[in-house]
Amino acid sequence: MSSEVTVPDGYARVLDDLKERVRRAQVRARRVVNTELLTLYWHIGSAIAERQERDGWGAGTIDRLAQDLRAAFPTMTGLSRSNLYRMRAFASTWDLAEVVPQAVGQLPWGHVQVLVEKLDDRATQDWYAAAAVEHGWSRDVLINQIKATTHARVGAAPSNFAERLPAPHGELAQQIARDPYVFDFLDLSGQVAERDLEQALMDKLVSTLREFGAGFAFVDRQVRFDVDGDDYILDLLLFHIPQLRYVVIELKIGAFRPEYAGQLGFYVTLVDERLRGPQHHATVGILLCADRQESTVRYALQSTTAPMAVATYTYADLPPAERATMPAERIVTQALTDVLTHTTDPS
Repeated sequence: MSSEVTVPDGYARVLDDLKERVRRAQVRARRVVNTELLTLYWHIGSAIAERQERDGWGAGTIDRLAQDLRAAFPTMTGLSRSNLYRMRAFASTWDLAEVVPQAVGQLPWGHVQVLVEKLDDRATQDWYAAAAVEHGWSRDVLINQIKATTHARVGAAPSNFAERLPAPHGELAQQIARDPYVFDFLDLSGQVAERDLEQALMDKLVSTLREFGAGFAFVDRQVRFDVDGDDYILDLLLFHIPQLRYVVIELKIGAFRPEYAGQLGFYVTLVDERLRGPQHHATVGILLCADRQESTVRYALQSTTAPMAVATYTYADLPPAERATMPAERIVTQALTDVLTHTTDPS
């Protein structure tokens, strides 16, 4: 007897629908489990904090509590002494009523640990919690974003977006311009094999786009435009998917000069007129330079009609000994463009 069964009409549609229901149920189940775990940890941390304050519980008592809890629940992880202190910090930072509706309530405990260990300001913790939920950051990415002080750099570049773009696009565009951009990952020292170099270049493409921010996609580099027989070449062209807009990146190895704003404005206008589709929002530009004078930037931004921001780039977060071995800005700029060239031109 044949084991094959004739599939009736509409079976595939029903199967797809059921699979989607199963996936949604799995997501809801994971959220419920995560919420229950966070609630449990909050209660444990709250009890510890209350007893420490009221009864003067010390480190020895917390050690004993951890031992007794592990003995009572031998198959349960997360009841170590260090984790109890994290629970205490968690409960001291957020009220229980805030945990579920807030972004922190949607994060795994590993992410929450990072927030309470690496940060001591509630507003900053909430900012990273919300960003981690919105962009789906892993724990390692969250740690790297905190190390890079992303919260302080997002939207920090001086720009004329508010004056040149209608609301709410001016405010939205401001949020995709950081200052400074930290390119610590462009470590060009040492000899590596070709295969290792190729992999490093691919890895750095991801790092490059991540430093520009969530939602950026690479379009092209050294983009050529013919204007009345003359060639004009812009350095990098990115696209910000959530805002549906092209972003022109112009790289300069020295300090900002007023004529740079005119050059970038020219490129922004070219992209706006020749590449921007009816579904896209206005193109903006970001000029990256090694240094700038605030007054010079302010006057330059006022004198151009193109929406743009002026930001610096740095690798100052490296330790002094490592920073001393890093290449000059000229080489960093070339490396940044070469990374993108390699990925689009394998020859």
